[in-house]
Amino acid sequence: MSHRTRALAAWTSGAAAALAGALLLAGAAAGQSGGQSLEYPVKAAYLPKLPPFVDWPGRAFAAPQSPFVICVVGPDPFGGLLDKAASGQRLGEHAIVVRRLAAASRDCHVLYLGQQNAQAVADSLKAVRGAPVLTVTDGARQPGARGIVHFVVKDARVRFVIDDQQAADNGLTISSKLMSLALSVRRRA
Repeated sequence: MSHRTRALAAWTSGAAAALAGALLLAGAAAGQSGGQSLEYPVKAAYLPKLPPFVDWPGRAFAAPQSPFVICVVGPDPFGGLLDKAASGQRLGEHAIVVRRLAAASRDCHVLYLGQQNAQAVADSLKAVRGAPVLTVTDGARQPGARGIVHFVVKDARVRFVIDDQQAADNGLTISSKLMSLALSVRRRA
């Protein structure tokens, strides 16, 4: 087990509790009455909580202290919520930073592809295929336009499904703890 893996394993138990808490908060996320939906605040809270449950290969970072980059491609539904959720967060030695991009980049560690048409999402997924990038998609999409993590709203809750095969194709390993929280998991072939 690598030093990075041991450090992340020690931190993961606390992150698991935080992610479970976010799941509880998601209870009223999609269907709040009398106010603004919590759907995107919950999704913004998820994005910096997912990385501790993923093992990235060493080649994912240019240097030991390189930032851990969460990218939003296309229209940003979060406003400042994602920046606030990531503020001061770290993944081991890596400070978590948020960037907004016009197109997919292999320089991202988490790539959120939300409010786009299915073809644009499929093109972005193709652009980072094989790179150590955790792709996150949103809403109802054709199967070919779904990322490794795909947000869905079910029973007025923000949930997610995981494509473990796609993660393996990108050189990523998803923790069994995260997979146990998923609505469903597409297993490796």
